[in-house]
Amino acid sequence: MIKSKTKREIEIMKEGGKILAGVLDSVIKKVKPGITTGELNEYAEELIDRSGGTASFKNYDAPWAPHPYPAALCISVNDEVVHGIPSERILKDGDIVGLDCGLEYKGLFTDMARTVAVGKVSKEAYKLIDTTQDALMAGIEALAPGIKLSEISKIIQDKVEKAGFSAVKQLVGHGVGYKAHEDPQIPNYVGGSFPEVILKSGMCLAIEPMVNVGGWEIETLEDGWTIVTKDGSLSGHFEHTVAITDEGYEILTQ
Repeated sequence: MIKSKTKREIEIMKEGGKILAGVLDSVIKKVKPGITTGELNEYAEELIDRSGGTASFKNYDAPWAPHPYPAALCISVNDEVVHGIPSERILKDGDIVGLDCGLEYKGLFTDMARTVAVGKVSKEAYKLIDTTQDALMAGIEALAPGIKLSEISKIIQDKVEKAGFSAVKQLVGHGVGYKAHEDPQIPNYVGGSFPEVILKSGMCLAIEPMVNVGGWEIETLEDGWTIVTKDGSLSGHFEHTVAITDEGYEILTQ
């Protein structure tokens, strides 16, 4: 069931989203060759603890995973699509890293992600990052009451495939607000058995293209969380929490 939020609830989500965006911006400034993914997570946790919010990913218990997620920040490197677990892994020049973070603030949730370059990366990696971000913004800019959710999915898929890349099919965006993950599911492609949804003012959505340089197929590593491309190709991930308004949309995580 899709639950719309009140104007006051959306204002609170916007406050939380601003905090979350600030946390992620600060973490991104720390990304450089030689830093570990664990150090980035520790910094994110410190910032969130000081913000008055709570890290909504930490100890998140997903039905498919063997144990709760152990960190505040999902850190996915190169062929890791999402849900990479922070560790002693050292980032190297030429890597790309996806940073995905969720925040609970005054009882309401927001979610966002960005993929960034570590030092100097390949032209293909820059193209992937740009394409994934462009696909996110193209989808967001089409949001409005009365629009079919499948139209947003098509815009994202078309943007990705025009660049010669693949949109991941087994993972989706989602509703957000009262929980970290709510209905509806938001695929980044057209097809499958997803129910059609007509957008209405008050809906809050986490739009999140996940884009692979190679094929769309993915698999999960033995840790039960980290999802990687099946063919070992690079993957990018961008996400914003967005509210549908009477006028169109408002990005809450900026």
